[in-house]
Amino acid sequence: MTAQRILSVALDNDQDVVLVRQRARQISALLGFSQQDQVRIGTAVSEVARGASLQGHGGRALFQLREKDGRQHLEVLLSGGSAGRGRVSDTDAHQTESLRELAIITAHRLMDACEVDPGETGASTVTVRKMLPRHEHVTSARLAEIGARMADTPVSNPVHELQLQNQELLSTLAELRERQDDLMSLTRELEDTNRGIVALYAEIEDKAERLRRADEMKSRFLSNTSHELRTPLSSIRALAQLLLDRMDGDLTEEQERQVKFISTAAADLSELVNDLLDLAKIEAGRVETHAEPVVVENLFRALKGMLRPLVDEARVELIFEPSGIDEPFYSDEGKISQILRNFISNALKFTEQGSVLVFAAHDPEADTIAFAVADTGIGISHDNLQLIFEEFSQIEHPLQRRSKGTGLGLPLCRKLADLLGGRVDVSSTPGVGSTFTLTLPRTLPNISQQPPMDPDGTAS
Repeated sequence: MTAQRILSVALDNDQDVVLVRQRARQISALLGFSQQDQVRIGTAVSEVARGASLQGHGGRALFQLREKDGRQHLEVLLSGGSAGRGRVSDTDAHQTESLRELAIITAHRLMDACEVDPGETGASTVTVRKMLPRHEHVTSARLAEIGARMADTPVSNPVHELQLQNQELLSTLAELRERQDDLMSLTRELEDTNRGIVALYAEIEDKAERLRRADEMKSRFLSNTSHELRTPLSSIRALAQLLLDRMDGDLTEEQERQVKFISTAAADLSELVNDLLDLAKIEAGRVETHAEPVVVENLFRALKGMLRPLVDEARVELIFEPSGIDEPFYSDEGKISQILRNFISNALKFTEQGSVLVFAAHDPEADTIAFAVADTGIGISHDNLQLIFEEFSQIEHPLQRRSKGTGLGLPLCRKLADLLGGRVDVSSTPGVGSTFTLTLPRTLPNISQQPPMDPDGTAS
């Protein structure tokens, strides 16, 4: 860290303080500082110089150029004198110290650095530093030229320096007024923006309320329509079954084929109505959960018996793997069964050859139970993994066209899983198979008390 001397000025009286301010302004101008930085440097140096001159005769202000951290700095060392300090009263000494402290605070605000060295003789030295602009680099030759110009520059009288100081103050005030006007303009612009944002929020809230009412109307419409359709569909299915059972006499081959079409269509439509009704109830918040002890093996046995008619054992094997989970958990068995039935029926529907494996696992760390249904079917591409959970969405595939569906089963499963405090995940590889997983907490959420359970899984 090298330093090159520029100028030294004595600090013995108030006139010297004016001279130091003048020299600080002139030197900073020659070093390429902006007008605003020139005012900052002159003010900081003069304030510290005034405090130093009050310490007594023999003070000095040394201007120099210092290289520090790869950048050039204007550095001013202001040292106070010691002569005459013994003749200063305690009150004056206290006032002098207060003025020096205020001057140092001012220098800290206006300069890049301000360091105070108390000194061994009691005459402290204050060093203030300001970094030169990036585009400025002062060579030794230019520094010598600046020193020569300073030597040739006459010293202004205090009145002239005061006039310059007033001009600087007026310029600063004008700049502050301009900034204040800009700030007021910005404030008005922000107020207009805020009013626009408030109006936008009001519009969004109004649209949200309309959407909420529309959603309620949709749920009510689906619920009412589903209820209205159930009765005639049940009648159609019952009448079709009566005809197929030959209750009113024999049917020709063509008649039996047509009645089977009617029965199948009614069954598909009934399934759609039931799914719509379930979705409407969930969205309307009218579905209640009935918590009870659930034993995994009992659940698997019930599902195996229920789904056996759907299995074509010549091409697909339905396997329920023993879980090894003997301790019951607390949830809604009916809704779990509904989700797993949907997973298994889909797996059977889209598996032409191979197997469908149903298994469960307990995670002690997360205290969850995961039910998984893995098949060796057609699989699902990564791009379609989220599409299958959208209502009425189905993937284009030859097997899909042969296997009619409503497109509501998986969305309903995900909503039911959310209702039980769990989640539904899927992993799949096209041409290899898919695995659908239902992960549930071992305790149904929002259940504060549970009845004690016997080892066989029944509530006592």
